[in-house]
Amino acid sequence: MVAEVIVDIAASETDRIFDYLCDENVVVGSRVRAPFGGKTVPGFVMKIKETSDYPMEKLKRVLPYHDELPALNLECLSLAEKLAARYRVPKALTLRLFLPAEMRTGKVRELLRNYAELTVPIAEMKLVKSAKNQIGAAEYLEQNGKTDCAYLNGIYPGGVAALEKKGYVRITKEQILRDPYKTVTAEKVERVLTPDQDRAVKTIETDGRTVQLLHGVTGSGKTEIYLTLIAKCLTQGKSSIFLVPEISLTPQMLSQLRVRFGKNAAILHSGLSAGERFDEWWRLRTGEAKIAIGARSAIFAPLENLGVIIVDEEHDSSYSSESAPRYNTFDVALLRAKRNGCKLVLGSATPSVETYKRAKEGEFSLIRLEKRINKRPLPEIHIADMRREVRRGNNSNFSGALKEEIEKCLSADKQAILFLNRRGYSQTVICKECGYVAKCEACDVSLTYHKEEKCLKCHYCGMKYNMLSACPDCGGVKLTYAGTGTQRVVADLQKLYPTARILRMDNDTTSGKEGHYKILKAFGEHKADILVGTQMIAKGHDFPAVTLVGILDADMSLHFSDYRSGERTFQLLTQVAGRSGRAEEKGKVVLQTFDPENEVLRFATSYDYEGFYENEISLRAAMAFPPYSKIVRILVSGEDNKKALDALKDVYFALKVLYENNAEKFLFFDKMHAPIKRIQNKHRYQVLMRLSDSSILPEIYNACAEARTRDVLVSVEENPTNLS
Repeated sequence: MVAEVIVDIAASETDRIFDYLCDENVVVGSRVRAPFGGKTVPGFVMKIKETSDYPMEKLKRVLPYHDELPALNLECLSLAEKLAARYRVPKALTLRLFLPAEMRTGKVRELLRNYAELTVPIAEMKLVKSAKNQIGAAEYLEQNGKTDCAYLNGIYPGGVAALEKKGYVRITKEQILRDPYKTVTAEKVERVLTPDQDRAVKTIETDGRTVQLLHGVTGSGKTEIYLTLIAKCLTQGKSSIFLVPEISLTPQMLSQLRVRFGKNAAILHSGLSAGERFDEWWRLRTGEAKIAIGARSAIFAPLENLGVIIVDEEHDSSYSSESAPRYNTFDVALLRAKRNGCKLVLGSATPSVETYKRAKEGEFSLIRLEKRINKRPLPEIHIADMRREVRRGNNSNFSGALKEEIEKCLSADKQAILFLNRRGYSQTVICKECGYVAKCEACDVSLTYHKEEKCLKCHYCGMKYNMLSACPDCGGVKLTYAGTGTQRVVADLQKLYPTARILRMDNDTTSGKEGHYKILKAFGEHKADILVGTQMIAKGHDFPAVTLVGILDADMSLHFSDYRSGERTFQLLTQVAGRSGRAEEKGKVVLQTFDPENEVLRFATSYDYEGFYENEISLRAAMAFPPYSKIVRILVSGEDNKKALDALKDVYFALKVLYENNAEKFLFFDKMHAPIKRIQNKHRYQVLMRLSDSSILPEIYNACAEARTRDVLVSVEENPTNLS
């Protein structure tokens, strides 16, 4: 037999099929070890055939990994080929998406343990009285049945081995599954769908369109609709994928899934250990678990017979990959939904403009949930004009209105959430005497001061530097801190409210797979009065005792040089505000801004998504921005500046020919430095295009693929979520 193999080397030179001899136990989708270039490399079997076009005597033989099932099913193989063709990347790169990284490199596999059990009763054993460990082990096994050998050896050293030698004990190997969230629990609550929820479920089931947009205000019960759809799939013997935008949401959602569906739910995300990730993946591959929950990468879960794919908070930018292949999760989900003939459900209180347009025009089904569960009112939003606060002499991070509301909240034994989308103590360290700004040596960005760690940290590459005692340029000691971060907010709160219990949730406090869960669990159990955090606290969380939300810098994302800045601000403010007043008590939101007349803030404070959408879509149409065009960025980066520039020239001149021959399809075309010129010691350049007709995208991808070298990365981004 001959196997067609893709070797696991992500390079254009090796991106083709290689023929190898194989044994009969090698099947399509198997992982194999393939002799290649004087060494052995992992590979994937794409096809099995009887013979080869190459002389059979010259073919080398592959050795299989001893997997119980082929690592990749037929759907995974087909999808990997489509993604490789779509994004013009080596097939090895897309095949990797479907496997845990450590499994692919052979560094992890199933955890096996030896178990002992008796083969004959103790009464029939011929044991001398002095063999106390053998007698003790035999008595334990008779009373307790099959037992872990390691445990028995700890109590009765050598006893099990001696019993096995005499034929009294049988030892077998069994797989032990590593459970990543043993401590995740939740109370079982019987829920009955409201009429609106029931209508939504029936519409999703009966509507003929593949994509269903569930547009529901925060607290309208979208999660219960998701769980009902998943439950219906299970009764039909079908599997489900449930995507959430933040890792912080997965433990909370997993707890609800486990209460309802038991071990049928498996979690996939980068925060797990290698062993845990492998075991969760394996449970899905074998069909032991039929529900995959996780962030973006869970869309590649090895499930078969999918009944529904759910993308919660579909508008979130984290659903776009920022590393090759730079896929959009929606595109992959749609491919899987069409192949399986299942529904793709997109949920959001603030859908992306592009998605909402497609729904309004009838391409997607549009299902609205306009009321909160039990008709609870949306929280009242009060705008605090920080210009007036400054004129009154208040230069603190908190307006008078917010301080007053925090005091009321604490005295009533309720909880508050304060949102600031900037971690650290202060954003920049500046010398007052010469204007020096502390910058990262590897990146063209300023360093953030982290007071607790007493260091300066780069938020792009993670490098840490000792805190400055004097300016390295002029020697001056008058250093000032500009831009408030979450650490500073907590420090200021502790001074104002010394008895308040305060938790902070950002990337610095949530290390480890249960970092998010522990903070959220403690806050949910009212072990803290105030939660200060970045955008990870904005979505999906449900805390009944939270009656106040404070938004400290509502303008932060409003004035970015990005056509999506207004949309992102509206989405973030609406999501954060929705954390308040989700139980019986009415919620309140204090939104601090230096631009209170801004129309985006006006729409957000009145929860007027429809008004925001109509205003935004008219602006996009007038300016020919997406969805009325497609923005394409070619990012060129490399450690050697000359090589990066040479690659930029190659790409630019190849694309310039395309531009000159298809000028009517371009609205904009130019080359330039990337806004951040260097990250992780890599020089960065870009070619920006705005297309009125995206039919030339394949030619753009082809031009970029030809310009890639071993030293320079050339990547294509469609409607990039981050233009920095």
